[in-house]
This record gives sequence, structure tokens and C-alpha cells, in this order.
Amino acid sequence: MDSAEHLDDRAWRPGSDGEHLLQRRLDTVDRADRFYDEQVLDHLNARMREFIGRQEMFFLATSDGHGECDNTFRAGPPGFLRVLDARTLTYPEYRGNGVLASLGNIQENPHVGILMVDFFRDRIGLHVNGRARVVEDAEMREAHPGLPVDPVPGRRAVVWVEVTIEEAYIHCAKHIPHLQKVSAQRRTGGGDSRYRGPSGDRALEHDRERDWGTDDVKRKGGDFFGAAAEARDGRR
Repeated sequence: MDSAEHLDDRAWRPGSDGEHLLQRRLDTVDRADRFYDEQVLDHLNARMREFIGRQEMFFLATSDGHGECDNTFRAGPPGFLRVLDARTLTYPEYRGNGVLASLGNIQENPHVGILMVDFFRDRIGLHVNGRARVVEDAEMREAHPGLPVDPVPGRRAVVWVEVTIEEAYIHCAKHIPHLQKVSAQRRTGGGDSRYRGPSGDRALEHDRERDWGTDDVKRKGGDFFGAAAEARDGRR
């Protein structure tokens, strides 16, 4: 069977032509088919919906109309990534740096990939791939009047992104590190902003909440990587 015939034979399978070709070349067809059959859904089942409802962060992949990719991070309180029904989820876009890279990509190319990873409890991940659209806050609230209004000004939606789900599947646990959240008491060290970590080193933790929506350059991380300094020095 040549490559074209092989692709025709597997066209009904999830995934891309490229992955199907490599599965044949690297002899992983049986393993891939087992994964497709057992793990890839076109909707969110009950356990997936429960998992999404308690996530506080996710990673978002988008690309523009030319295929130039971008990957970013989104965070919020549990439930900020909201399941509307078994085939639709949505999340708010908070005030950011004004570049609007992800939203701009979605305007050109609606395909998005979302990865949620639970580093703290279940040590498992969930992929959701689908087609996204940008929705104004008023339109979203009219369609879904039960959406809460976040009391933190910096966490109020500028717009929403609504994702129609095409694929949902597990990200296995074998390479996911098990992390532990640092409590407020441990962060402050009983009044001191430093605490001694498990290895004996002293780590600086900020005794404050995240600065949602701030324009304060220092609180946003300043010129951590030195890019602004290079621009000022004409070294770009």
C-alpha cells in the first residue's frame, strides 16, 4: 500500500495526515488506533467536565492564517474555564498587554488547542482541540445569563472565547511532575517573606495576590529578560 492509499484508508481516523504517515513509518499504527478508539472523544464526558471545572490554568495554542504559531498561558480562579455543554466551553480574556496575539490568530484561523495539566492532585492532563470564536461580553451574558461577574476588576472579561469541541483526550501522567502549592503561611514564614525550602535554600515569595490586570511594569515582571535594555542600547 503506498502513502496515498494508506492515507485514504485512515482518513476517517482522528489526527492529521502527517501523524498517520509517521505511524506507518515508525510502526505505531496499532498503538495509535488503540488510543484513538479508547481515549479520543468528540465531546466532554462527565469526568472531563468535572476536571475542567476545578482548573486554575491552561495552555493555549493558536496560529495565524499562514500557520505561524503562538503558545500562551491563561489563569484564573477555579471555573474560569467554563463548560457550557458537552461540546462547548468558554473562557474570559482579561486585560493584558494590548498585543492580542491569541485573539488576533483566532480572527484569522479558528483552530485552537487547549492543554490543562493538574500538577497538584491527579497529576494528569486533558487536551481539548476545537474551533474558537471571539464573543463580546454583553453577547455572552445575554446567551448565558448565569455567568458570574468576577469581583476582582482585573479578572473581568474584556471579551470571551467560545470553543466548539472537536477532540478531547487524556495527556498521560508519566512525565508530569507532582507539584505542591505553597500556603500563605509558608510564603510569609510567620511574618518574614522568606522561608527555608526542603533542600535548605531560602526562597523569596511575595506576600500578595497576583496583580490581575495591572499596568505596573515592575509588578508585571519588569524587564526580566533584558529585551527593553537591548532596544534602548540599539542591540536588537
